[in-house]
Amino acid sequence: MTGKSTKTILRVTLAGASLLTLSACIGGGRFDPDFRKFGTAGFDTSSAALQATASRPAPDQRGIISYPGYQVAVARQGDTVASVAARVGISPAELASYNALTADAVLRQGEVVALPRRVAEAAPGAFPATGTAPGALPATATGSAGRIDVSSITTGKIAAAPVAAAPAAAPKPAPVQTGAEPIRHKVERGESAYSIARLYNVNVKALADWNGLGSDLSVREGQILMIPVGKGAAPAAEPLTAPGEGSPTPPPPSSKKPVPAETPAAASEPVVTPPAPDLGQTASAKLSMPVSGKIIRGYQKKKNDGIDIGSSAGTPVTAAGSGTVAAITKDTDGVPILVIRHEGNLLTVYANIDGIAVKKGEKVKRGQTIAKVRASDPAFLHFEVRQGFESVDPMPYLQ
Repeated sequence: MTGKSTKTILRVTLAGASLLTLSACIGGGRFDPDFRKFGTAGFDTSSAALQATASRPAPDQRGIISYPGYQVAVARQGDTVASVAARVGISPAELASYNALTADAVLRQGEVVALPRRVAEAAPGAFPATGTAPGALPATATGSAGRIDVSSITTGKIAAAPVAAAPAAAPKPAPVQTGAEPIRHKVERGESAYSIARLYNVNVKALADWNGLGSDLSVREGQILMIPVGKGAAPAAEPLTAPGEGSPTPPPPSSKKPVPAETPAAASEPVVTPPAPDLGQTASAKLSMPVSGKIIRGYQKKKNDGIDIGSSAGTPVTAAGSGTVAAITKDTDGVPILVIRHEGNLLTVYANIDGIAVKKGEKVKRGQTIAKVRASDPAFLHFEVRQGFESVDPMPYLQ
């Protein structure tokens, strides 16, 4: 397997997140990023089109949407990267580099650019308070809920929305958004809006609406996209209470009842010694080895985004940690690939396998058999660990 081909397959096949790009399948680039060749293999993405997503939050009068972990800016009509940078107080070169653009690049109205760092609050009276809201799409391009209507904009150009020149009342910058923070996805070569939507199991129109994509839904390498969140994705947080508040107070021990007498064990009874711990797999390791064997190829970023573990064909492959089966697919050679999603947006990837014993969406436990090592020369398991869409060295997680 090559790092490049496996990485692209994983990005196409994951569903939620995420968050989520295999990088070690044999043969370079032998797959279809839009899954047109997998239609007869039982892979069904129809449920992705049915997932309900929330509307993108409204930006403040600078066009900024703030989340606890990051901020994005929404372009207005006629904006360039340089004009957005000037409005939010960031160097045009810095903003352009972060979004894989040039400083003089013209942005579409409603297009989202990611901010490389947090910016200060807006000064009162800086922007118009009436007219078209910054970053709002014109009526000809949106539906009843403000979402992009692809069918209506593919046949003609979007009419420019007028902006009223009324003087501004004291603007109130939008507060930091609460609830679920959207995952950010950095587009890699060969990806499309459709493959990214399938990756996170979201509607491609919702993806376009959240990021202000054009009528052709094109994306560019290095572009940072927000992944739409589902409706009701984040339940309201429970109010904080003082320690002990709301919990019943246990009754104090009674002074009238004697303390139960202890019965010491007789000296003749044997002492039970607990079994010695298995030092081969420490309890502190976040993940366990999915198969026994020698590592025949180590991790190397962008060349081998995982490790290859030599093992006999037919050896059981176990889940490295508890989680949910996020994807089961095959490369163009018909070799199965399995992905498990764990807590903290962590993914584990198992390739060069056979005899898969679990189904997509099934919850699995650490150590549970999920497949077998496929017969090959030599026989091995390719194993990856990914934090979001970035591969990481698996060894620190296994030690």
